[in-house]
Amino acid sequence: MSFIVRLIINMVAILIIAYFFPSLIWVDGFWTALVAAFLLGIINAVLRPILVLLTFPLTLLTLGLFLLVINGLMLGLVSALIKGFQVNGFWGAVLGSILISIVSWILSKLLPN
Repeated sequence: MSFIVRLIINMVAILIIAYFFPSLIWVDGFWTALVAAFLLGIINAVLRPILVLLTFPLTLLTLGLFLLVINGLMLGLVSALIKGFQVNGFWGAVLGSILISIVSWILSKLLPN
């Protein structure tokens, strides 16, 4: 799947979660969601592998559940960097990252290959 399609899917997922759970994630608008999806993709490609490697013993000890914390931290970092994109606290970021992942997966399955 191309980068542009994944970017649009993540943007739509962010907008859907922000619409249905406004107390969890708040997005200023379409362009803010697009920038947030782009930055989330960049951070997940660059910073996330480093964090996964550094926290491998803890991830192994928690049977992989610590990866949810890392995903929440990545979403929280994007929220801190982009004006107009807010995540409500640490657990809101963890839950928001889970919901965004689920919605992105569903949307990618609905698209023809």
